[in-house]
Amino acid sequence: MAVITRGFGGRRRDDDDLPPGQYRTDDFPVLSAGPTPRIGLDKWELAIVTETGERSTWSWAEFTALPADEPTVDIHCVTHWSKFGTRWRGVSMDTLLADVETSAEYVVAHSYGGYTTNIPLEDLIDGQAWVAYEFDGEPLVPVHGGPARLLVPHLYFWKSAKWLRALELRLDDEPGFWETAGYHNYGDPWREQRYLAD
Repeated sequence: MAVITRGFGGRRRDDDDLPPGQYRTDDFPVLSAGPTPRIGLDKWELAIVTETGERSTWSWAEFTALPADEPTVDIHCVTHWSKFGTRWRGVSMDTLLADVETSAEYVVAHSYGGYTTNIPLEDLIDGQAWVAYEFDGEPLVPVHGGPARLLVPHLYFWKSAKWLRALELRLDDEPGFWETAGYHNYGDPWREQRYLAD
């Protein structure tokens, strides 16, 4: 059952920057498919696993020592809200994949707590995605996916998996939690790809 918290204030506006069917909000609504995991930084690990089973792993200290970017991006939730000019700090997927050899075309993001979502690999590279650990100059809080979450701002926000623990590189596509529940497999907000039939 989805958990919905305060923060759904917003007004629908005519705005060229808004994808169709969205409204702008200054809040940061919280939606989760289950309880919020609490992961201690001493136990946190990020893994990238290739289609051949090769693993690259980072502890929290190793991960936060990597070169970081500070993207400012708009984010769009499938529940119709959009938040503009959000400020993050995180490690580019290009940095994380720099030494990874793969023929994969797809990625399944795995979260602490069991959530999964699928994304084409081409949507994570070339400066399009990060593993973010700060929001608005502060450590990313658990309700927003802390200690670290995937950030893929050009897709609906359910693709930006919270509480990220692993990225599985695959030759074939494997739909994740919401995709198997009837949400769109890709999730482009500008094409309103909310549900499977969209």
